[in-house]
Amino acid sequence: MVPVPNRDPKVRIGITSPIVTRLPGASSEWETTAGIDELTRIAVTADRLGFHHLTCSEHVAVPVPVAEVRGGTYWDPLATLGYLAARTERIRLATQVLVLGYHHPLEIAKRYGTLDAVSGGRLILGLGVGTLQEEFDLLDVPFTDRGARADDSLAALRAALSERVPSYRGEYFEFSDMVVEPHAVQPRVPLWIGGRTPRSLRRACELADGWVPFDLSFDDVQEMLSRRQPQPGFEVVLPAAGLDPLGDPDGARRKLDRAVAAGATIIGAGVVAESADHYCEQLETLVHLYGDAFRTPEG
Repeated sequence: MVPVPNRDPKVRIGITSPIVTRLPGASSEWETTAGIDELTRIAVTADRLGFHHLTCSEHVAVPVPVAEVRGGTYWDPLATLGYLAARTERIRLATQVLVLGYHHPLEIAKRYGTLDAVSGGRLILGLGVGTLQEEFDLLDVPFTDRGARADDSLAALRAALSERVPSYRGEYFEFSDMVVEPHAVQPRVPLWIGGRTPRSLRRACELADGWVPFDLSFDDVQEMLSRRQPQPGFEVVLPAAGLDPLGDPDGARRKLDRAVAAGATIIGAGVVAESADHYCEQLETLVHLYGDAFRTPEG
């Protein structure tokens, strides 16, 4: 057995779920025929081992040319996470990410507040502004002022998520005297903001609880964080993809260590695998490699 190193106990590791999103050149061949049974097996294993969270992203419909670059498979996060909530006990359920412009804040508060309630308070709302104009147009929602709308939506969500009769008045959204039941059971549902710009980090620091950058190098992340200096308790969720704990344990450790050095408080791990069973074996080995990340009070 590989010795378990002494890690910063504040660092936790979740998984960037396979199967639910298939990106060209990034997903594995076995994922093309895998379904809910394989996904559940992976989720149950990650739950048992103490991984922090699993993810599911959102796209309603992707244009064919865009799908060739970004992929066209995106499982619906509410249905997917609701199913996995019933099959797991501790692991957190993270949308990574919902597009704020596609939903009224109370729609998110009701639907995902219900998920929080039925899962025993395990919801993390990862949220983004969105970039795919064709999808905005399809859903008949505004695109040009989506950043300002997202900021107002975030403030409205924070006011509404854990309230039976929420009240809010902002630039784009206003509501009061409306019952939202059930609602989130967590007093403060964690909000993570996705993005790759300084503005996304600003939005996360000012209006949310964490930042989930994508398509940025660790050096870029370090530089951006040094300019902003988030408050204590703010989560920086960095990806560590292509981990091969069984075949290249030293390489896996180096990637995880690099994420921590860049400022990660939570790591979204992605492992290479040839099947769902192999994926679960990789998760088992990852726990032995980076054990203390799985022994925090939150699990």
